[in-house]
Parts: sequence; structure tokens; C-alpha cells
Amino acid sequence: MTPNVLILGGGFSGRAVAKLAQAAGWRATTTTRGQPGPGAIPFAQAGQALGAATHLLVTAPPTQGVDPFLAAHAGALPGALRWVGYLSTTGVYGDRAGGWVDEATPPAPGQPRSRSRLAAENAWREACARHALPLDIMRTAGIYGPGRSALDDLRAGTARRLFRAGQAFGRIHVEDIARAVLAAIDHPPIGARVLHLADDEPAPPADVVAYAAALLGIEPPPVTPYEQAEPGMSEMARSFWSENRRVANAATKAALGLEWRYPTYREGLAAILRQGG
Repeated sequence: MTPNVLILGGGFSGRAVAKLAQAAGWRATTTTRGQPGPGAIPFAQAGQALGAATHLLVTAPPTQGVDPFLAAHAGALPGALRWVGYLSTTGVYGDRAGGWVDEATPPAPGQPRSRSRLAAENAWREACARHALPLDIMRTAGIYGPGRSALDDLRAGTARRLFRAGQAFGRIHVEDIARAVLAAIDHPPIGARVLHLADDEPAPPADVVAYAAALLGIEPPPVTPYEQAEPGMSEMARSFWSENRRVANAATKAALGLEWRYPTYREGLAAILRQGG
């Protein structure tokens, strides 16, 4: 049977997965709360589409810990499903003072949005366990790609080189997210599995901006100490900088038999520029 992937959420990651799945000869449908387009259906029709789906990927965020699909369609599981994937966030680990977390590290979310994600993860664990469905919980680092990178920020004049001693963030190219999803479908777990979609080198944001500027042949913005910038930050930006952790991925790559196409931000940014992004 040709795999038929229903992707709940047609955002940046969902569209990338759909594109790669279709290129592999699979059927792929995304949902949207906006105007439907080719290969996309209104979210309200997701329950009907589930009946023909062999695989389900959830990228849509929860609302106060409640997954919108489970709230409306939990009774429709499992249908023809053979696998479920849930795109979550490495934010569920909270602040680790710069220490490493791996796939076996217990979550300890510190932000309300991360606690909401963990609640949604657990809801999917329970739903899939009831129906003996394999579940991959894919915790992603900061997502970037064509149209959404430090290159775009520099061109727009919005890039800043904030620096805080010891602070580093993980990231993942959207194309590697899509590759990981297809690899997970090809290598499904027994029960539930945690995967880390994060590249091989957590790095200070100031280094990423400097590298992007070098690729563009322009001077990077001056370095601004975090403490100097913090008073004018939004609450969201402040919460982002309040946590510091490094995310390991060795178990994920071994389980999927996969190496990242873009193991660091350097390969990822260079590829985006080559591709005209």
C-alpha cells in the first residue's frame, strides 16, 4: 500500500514533510485553518481524512495543553493508521544551565508553553497506547530553512548579535526534519519513542549571525551583551534566553539510520544561500 500521510498543520515543517513525502511517491495531505490550497484541506475535515491515512504527523500546537485533533477526533483512532508522529519541542527539558540532555532525560518544562507541549505529548502517548499504535515524539530545536534564517534577518536589517556567556542554542534545518519523519516511518518503534531533531553543534546565536554575514559578504552587526538588551526584550524573547541547554542526538540518528544533511548551521546556511535563499 502506498503510504498516505495526513499532516495536521500546514506550516513551515508540515509543508516540508509533505513535499519530501510526495517526491518519494507517497500521498500527503496537510490541514490548514486558512484558505485550502493544493494538497491542503480545512482542519475541520481532518477527521474524515484520517480514515484513509496510513500515517499521521501532528505539527499543530496544543491550546493550553489540549491537542485540538485529539479533542475533536480521538474516537476516530486508529482507522488504517500504522504510525503516529508528534512534533514537539526541546523546550520540555527546561533550563539545564548549559548541560546536555539526551533522549532518555526526563522533561522538566519551565515555561507555560513547554508545559502545554508536554501535556499534549502525554495525551498522544495515552491515545496511541490504547490502540497499540507506534508513536514517535520528535522534540525539535530551533527550526530554520529557506525564508527563515539569519540570512533573511540580515537582509531585513533585523539581525542582532546578542551574547551571553555560556549560552548556546540548538537548531535544525527544516529539510532534516522532513528526512527524519520519513526515516521514522521507515523505522517505526514498538510503543513510544523520543527522538531529538537537533543538529550536531549547539552554538551561540552571535556566531550564527556572524557566519551568515560572512556568507553575504557584509559586516555583521556589533555584539550586544544580553544584559544590555534584556530590558527592551519582549516577554517571549526573554523567556527564550532564560533557558540554556544542549541537546544530544546520537540515539536518534542511530535509531533512524540517518545522518543530518546539515549537521551544523554552517552547512545549512551555505545551502540556503546556494539555493537562492
